[in-house]
Parts: sequence; C-alpha cells; structure tokens
Amino acid sequence: MTETTISALYTYPVKSCGGIRQDTAELGPRGLLLDRQWMVIDTANRFVTQREYPAMSLVQTALSDDTLTLTAPDMSPLSVPIAEENGPQREVVVWKDTCRAIDAGDEAASWFSEVLHTEVRLVRMPDDYQRLTSTSYTDEPGTLSFADGYPLLFISEGSLVDLNQRLAERGKSPMLMNRFRPNIVFAGCAPYAEDTWQQVTIAGIRFDVVKPCARCPITTVDQALGRIPDVKEPLATLATYRRGANGGVMFGQNALHRGRGTLHVGDSVTIER
Repeated sequence: MTETTISALYTYPVKSCGGIRQDTAELGPRGLLLDRQWMVIDTANRFVTQREYPAMSLVQTALSDDTLTLTAPDMSPLSVPIAEENGPQREVVVWKDTCRAIDAGDEAASWFSEVLHTEVRLVRMPDDYQRLTSTSYTDEPGTLSFADGYPLLFISEGSLVDLNQRLAERGKSPMLMNRFRPNIVFAGCAPYAEDTWQQVTIAGIRFDVVKPCARCPITTVDQALGRIPDVKEPLATLATYRRGANGGVMFGQNALHRGRGTLHVGDSVTIER
C-alpha cells in the first residue's frame, strides 16, 4: 500500500495574493505561520479578493525573518515589517466576521491602490487577536487569521489529476494546483481520498478534517496572468460530479489543527479515522 505523504506546503501571507511554496512550514495557533496574516480592504473596511480584482494574483510575496516583501509588475518592491504592531487600529470585515486589525500605513495603501487601480489599504491581524472558526461543523472551534473560514485547506494530487482528466474530456485546458490555493497537498493517495478522512496525524500533530471546501470564482483566475481565461472553468466541470448537499461545488477539505509544530514535505500521514 502506497504511503500518503505531504508533497507541498503553501503559505499565503496576504489574503488573495500570491503564495509561497515551502519545503518546511511552522504550524502556529492560526494555521501555517503568517498565512493570511495580512489582508487588503476597501474604503468601507471590508476585505477584497481576486473575486473583484483578479490582478491580486500578480502580487507576489516573500518572507524574511522580519520583513514581508511584495512585488508586482511595473511596481517597485514594497517592504512591510512583519512584527509592526504600532499602526492605527481598524475594525475590518471578513464575510460575517468583524475583526480587529492594524493598518500597515500609507505607503502600503498607495502601493496596493496603484496595483488595483482603486482605493484600498493593507491591514495586519494583531498577534493577540483571536478569531474563532464556526461551530456549525465541529463542537471544538479553532483559531484562524483572515482566511475565509478555516485555517487549513487539504487537497490531494490525485484529486487534481482526476479533475484535469475530466477537463480534457470536455476539451478544456488543465488546471494548476495554485488555482485552488491549498495549504497542504498530499501524494500517494487516491483521488478525493481527503473526503474520507475525519482525523489524521502528521508529525505528531492531530488534524480534524471538518468539511468539504465550497469553491468560488477565484478558481477561474489564471494565477500567472491575473485574469480569467474561461469564466466557467473549472467550476462547470466540477459541478458535473462534485455538487455538495447544499448545492455548492466542492474541491478539497477544510481542516483544523489541534497542536503546533513543524511540517515538512515528505512527512507521512496517519489516517486515524
């Protein structure tokens, strides 16, 4: 029997901007360290994403010990201190949640406003702030940053292979994994094996697999081009065989971590139930 292992780890420091593929990632209280620690907001202090601004995918991120560096086409790099906690505080909205955030300053606001051609600001979640996940699917909530609803997204390589085969049968182009913005990707398991997991252990850390991830139009954005080449795909193909009970189109599994530690590509996965 083939061993299931981690094949890729991804952190997305700024919600809806480019991710960082890592061989090793620290698991902190809110998920992978610094994942969705920052977020772009509009003039109403509400989050904005690739749903409204596909060009956000062109903003690439890099992390050093103390700095988040952002790059975008035709823009000078922007450096943002990771640990800055002294900026003005704002109440910001992510879906139905109102969260406390720290404004990253006028330079960052101007930079993102120029990239997106609209007035926006960059904010950071304070280290001492606690945002809880919904208890609709589990009695024991977890904490998360500015992610939509859960701190982690699991997807297996086999699931993407199966989707791409179905796309090919419909005469459509294949998708890269970055369309789906997972945190942890798995190899060595059957397509959609993650749907059958309830609890797994990796590197001595327990993970509860909570619910399928309902996919949104961000999956239609080509992450390298910052635009939508086909407004229907991959959602139209997924809809032919991945409809959830509530009518959503499902791909990947939302998960909660019940401990902290270090994850590595190659770590084995023990399926507890």
